[in-house]
Amino acid sequence: MKVGDKVRFIYECGGGVVTGFRGKDIVLVEDKDGFEIPMQVRECVVVDTNEYNFQKKSAPKKEEPKSNKRSTPQPAKNDDDDDDFTPVVTYRPAERPEGEKLNVVLAYLPMDEKSLNNSRFEAYIINDSNYYIYFTYLTASGRSWTARCNGLLEPNSKMFMEEFGREELNDMERVCVQLLPFKENKPFALKPAMTVERRIDTVKFYKLHLFGKNPFFDEGALIYDIVVDDKPTKEVFADAEEIKKIILENKKGDAPQKPQQHQKLAKGSDILEVDLHAEELLETTAGMNAFDILSYQLDVVRKTLDENLKFKNKKIVFIHGKGDGVLRSRIAQELRKKYPRCISQDASFQKYGFGATMVIIK
Repeated sequence: MKVGDKVRFIYECGGGVVTGFRGKDIVLVEDKDGFEIPMQVRECVVVDTNEYNFQKKSAPKKEEPKSNKRSTPQPAKNDDDDDDFTPVVTYRPAERPEGEKLNVVLAYLPMDEKSLNNSRFEAYIINDSNYYIYFTYLTASGRSWTARCNGLLEPNSKMFMEEFGREELNDMERVCVQLLPFKENKPFALKPAMTVERRIDTVKFYKLHLFGKNPFFDEGALIYDIVVDDKPTKEVFADAEEIKKIILENKKGDAPQKPQQHQKLAKGSDILEVDLHAEELLETTAGMNAFDILSYQLDVVRKTLDENLKFKNKKIVFIHGKGDGVLRSRIAQELRKKYPRCISQDASFQKYGFGATMVIIK
């Protein structure tokens, strides 16, 4: 952003021309009425339109002296120009040779790095190419999708899409971006429309060191490639049950497998114990990443609760281990969101330490 650029405000209507800066965070923007407005740099985006910088023809008004007809700042023009001057575009994103290949990125930034546990987050989409792009950003809920943002992304630019909190992370584990690239008023190489799905590892939002350096922001960010050099990124989507089924089928012909015993009654009581450690639930975790394992563990929790909801006062102990607390936190979220009839507490410290949660069905 530099003096003379035209900008649009992100969080409110309006915009204008950059006339100067106060420090590195505040930009001075002169609107079409000639007022200079101080705004934060992060709340402005450079635009390739002239709708804020120049006076447009409007309905006839009361005639004024010619010398006072335009009191707002105007671009320089020759003395022989009349009042219906032709606007001059003061900013146009420069095309780059490497920009002829489409590159699109999603980025997530914490709003408060010093207090990550309480921070909200911002989502951006970045167009690192010479093309305009119509886009739609969606998230999945089961088999249905919800559009969270859509619009026109200008060449070599980034766009703020939304702000969200930790309570929404469960709804953002699977995202989709639909893209339609083109150029205005010039011939261009045709690019296909694209639909790209990505898994968002929401566990990373709990770890500050994973918000790394990047070429798009001064702050650290989680970066997910959508299109790289014209090629959409590809991921294989399969739920935990399908992954487990494939693993077991591949082991046919091996030595007989012993049945899994992740559920058992605690000795001397009617408390049902469920061990959620991966080595207890699965014969092997080959081909599974941390997100797949977490998804499978949560599926076991849901299945166990659904099978026992009819038994009032039933006590179930989920053994999750101490670890970094992610599985423990996700179990608590599941209980609050989907099982309001159940109450939970730490299981016996003497027997389980801090590594288990007891659920009582009411």
